[in-house]
Amino acid sequence: MYSLFFSIFMYFLGLLSFTMKRKHLLLMLLSLEFIILSLFLNMFIYLSFYMFEYFFSMIFLTMSVCEGAMGLGVLVSLIRTHGNDYFNTFNILW
Repeated sequence: MYSLFFSIFMYFLGLLSFTMKRKHLLLMLLSLEFIILSLFLNMFIYLSFYMFEYFFSMIFLTMSVCEGAMGLGVLVSLIRTHGNDYFNTFNILW
C-alpha cells in the first residue's frame, strides 16, 4: 500500500517540477520522464495487485522509451539550430 502512495507522490512531484522548471527544455524532458516512470510504477503495482499479466506494461515501457528518444532528438536539433535550450530564444516556434 505504501508503494501506491509513493508512486502517486512521485507523479505529483513530477508535475510540480514540470510546472516550476519551464526555463530549460532539458529539465522539462527530465520531469516528463519522471512522470512516465511514476505512471509505469503505478501501473505495475495495479497489475500485480489484481494478478494480471505484465504485457501491457512492456508496451507502455516501449512507447515511453520511444517518446524519450524522440524528445532527445528534438532537443539536439534545437540546440544545433539555436545554440541553447532556453525557451526564451525559441520565439520562431511560437
